[in-house]
Amino acid sequence: MQKVKYLVESRLFGVCSKIGEKLNFSASSIRLYFIYASFFTLGSPIIIYLVLAFWMEIRKHLRRHQNPTVWEL
Repeated sequence: MQKVKYLVESRLFGVCSKIGEKLNFSASSIRLYFIYASFFTLGSPIIIYLVLAFWMEIRKHLRRHQNPTVWEL
């Protein structure tokens, strides 16, 4: 069961864990609230989750290209 949990947590975009780090909450409680909110609002937080995941990927790519190493020049 731990392998499945690790696989799911590492493969999903890491939005809940990143929010947990910033707000000093556990990622599992944020995931739980996200699931509850998805059920109560008929899935609209899924759109927010995907937008946040997209934004995190864009920021990662922008940071990578701001400071090129010698090998990337």
